[in-house]
Order: sequence, then C-alpha cells, then structure tokens
Amino acid sequence: MMKTKFLFTIGLCALLFTACESDDTADIIITDNSVNTTNNNSGGNGGDGDGDVFLSGVYTESLNLEAGVNYIVTGPVLMAEGTTLNVAPGTRVAAQPVGVNAYIAIQQGARIVANGNASNPIVFTSNASTPGTGDWGGLIICGNAPINSTEDGSEDTSTTEVGGLSYGGNNPSDDSGSLQYVRVEYAGGAIDGNSELNGVSLYAVGDETEIDYVQVFIGSDDGFEFFGGTVNASHLSVIGSEDDSIDWTEGYTGNLTDIYIEHRSSHDKAFECDGYNTDFSNEGGYFSAPNVTNVTIVGDAGTASDSEAIRLRAGTQGIFSNVVINTFNEGFDLDGDTGDNPTGQGVLDGVLQAVDVTFNSVDVLVKNDTGYTFDQADFLSGIGNGTGTDYATWGAGWTNN
Repeated sequence: MMKTKFLFTIGLCALLFTACESDDTADIIITDNSVNTTNNNSGGNGGDGDGDVFLSGVYTESLNLEAGVNYIVTGPVLMAEGTTLNVAPGTRVAAQPVGVNAYIAIQQGARIVANGNASNPIVFTSNASTPGTGDWGGLIICGNAPINSTEDGSEDTSTTEVGGLSYGGNNPSDDSGSLQYVRVEYAGGAIDGNSELNGVSLYAVGDETEIDYVQVFIGSDDGFEFFGGTVNASHLSVIGSEDDSIDWTEGYTGNLTDIYIEHRSSHDKAFECDGYNTDFSNEGGYFSAPNVTNVTIVGDAGTASDSEAIRLRAGTQGIFSNVVINTFNEGFDLDGDTGDNPTGQGVLDGVLQAVDVTFNSVDVLVKNDTGYTFDQADFLSGIGNGTGTDYATWGAGWTNN
C-alpha cells in the first residue's frame, strides 16, 4: 500500500490529470424522466438513445440517480467538493468491465447519499454479460478525518493509491454522507502490487458518515479497507473477496459492529489489521484501535493449511468481542517486533484483546510472532462464549449469496 504524501495542491493536480478527458466538454443536461442535472465542466454524461445513461468525468454539480434507469459507468466518476451523489432506493449502476479504469469516487468535501432498503437495495455492479472479480474499481470515499500517515493534528493530506485523490485532515466528525442497504459487486483490482482498489475504499472518512447494511460481493482485492479515519460501520457482509475481507491501516479508530465474512476458494485473510502504513511511516504517533463486535467468519475447508482468519500487525490495537471463527488453520495471528511495530505491547497494555470467541475447526487459536512474551490468556478470554452475528436475520432480502 505505497502512498506518497503530498500537500493538497499537489493532490489536486494529480486529480485534474486523471480527469483531463473532460476538461473541454460542453455542459450536458440529462432529462430522461429520472435525472435532471446540469454538470458544468464535467462531461462524460449522456445517453445512447436506447435508454442507457453513461457516467464518467468530474461532476461539479450534484447528481441524482433514480431507479429504472440504465446507468453505465465508463470511466472514473469523480464527485467534486460541495456536490452530492444522490442514489434512490432500487437503483442499479453498472460499470463497464475495464478494471480499475472505472470507479466512483466521492472526493473530500463531497457526499454520497445512497439509502436503499431491504426490499429495494442499491446495487453497484458490473455491466459484463458474465461478471467476474475485478471487473471495475468499486466505490471510493475520501474524507477529512485524521490519518496517522500525516503529523497528528495536521491538515496535510495523503493521496489515494489509484487516482491521486487527496484524503486526511483533522476533523474526526467529517460527514461524507450515507450508505444504507447497498451492494457493491465484482469490484476491486490492482494496477500493480502497490496500487489497488477495493470493493469499498474508505479514506479518512469521519464519524458523521453513516455506513450500515452494506455488502461487498465477489471482489478481486479487499472487501472494505479503512485508511485511517473514525467512521463507524455496521451490518457489513463480505462474500468471496480474493484478498482480505476487512482491512484497516493508517490509524483507523472507528467501531465495526455485526460483520459477516464468507470466504470462497481463493482468498487471503478475513481481517488484516495494520496499526499504520509500514510503506510510509507513523507520523501521527498513534495506532489503529477500533472496536469490533459481533463477528462471524466462515472459512473454506479447501483452503491452504496456513490460512489465517485475523492477522494483527504493525502495532495495531483493538478489542474484538463476540466472535465466531469457522474452518481456518489459525484464528488470530499476531505479528510485530519490539521496535516500530509493538503489536505485542498492545496485548500487555490491555488495548489489544479478543473476548468471547468460539472456534470451530481451527487448529491454532493464537499465534504470537510479536517479539513480546505473553500468555494466550493475556490476549484471549471467554473461549467458546462467542455467538457471532445474526446474519440470517439482518442479511435477509437484500444481500447476494
């Protein structure tokens, strides 16, 4: 996860370069009985005469998407500061299968309001006739909440791995909008080993943002990745992500509640948790420390014998409670050292713990590769007491399986 730290002005230049295709496009007004939006200096937005509405480019005015319209994402869709992407319940947005060259990004100061319901979820998916992993780049949200890859309390920003979008700041209560009853399908992918997009990428998103009832289904990289920030998220479903299902780094400090993860034949970790970005540095001087409650993780019986459900490294902190882990070689794998990556110190200090965990078909409950000496009981308590999340109830009707 290599990222280059820039001031906002440099990040803006990178953004403009990314979206230069729309610099001289005339204003377009969509009037297809469901959308009525003028996009000044944005472009890439129009129809083909057969009912399809194409989306791409930089949008400098708010965009309203309605159910019953065939929206097709043909390139990066960038919502500029001060705009809102409004998506009505039951709307389906399909991206051309061009990998990371098509994605939807909510920039700093912009918002997305995509509030579906259990009977009318909002679906962001692939436009391929036979969809598959990594068909498009997924959903990106960039906020102004703190990240530890910049100096603590600073207004400096970092830039996203793909697109060069600015994120980070000193507003933990930043509001990037709302996602409710949303599915993101067949997304993710990589330009190279260090530049990747996920199903949902959350960059420095603040805790006034609402994320509840969101699924990532069949992705080629991570399901949800939290790059710092303070956002709380609940009722998250991740099925079939080929890399990690939940990933955090850069000092993420929110709460995750009611998480369901199901691995298929090709996957990495259920959780991969970094205290900071080791490809850069911990400029802020603090570590990721979320609370994670009500979790069910279902592994694949056919996976490699060294599979790990939850990997904790790079000094991460956090409290896991009420967890069920099924069919993994290792339940918790703790990595670190006694220098810049003091994961084990978090155990000794009581800020990295797992409480009430049930293991089914798990060979090694806790593996300690931190360089610190502690007993399993210092990290793990309440073995057999976990009941996980009631996915059969809250996931009914709107998720894919």
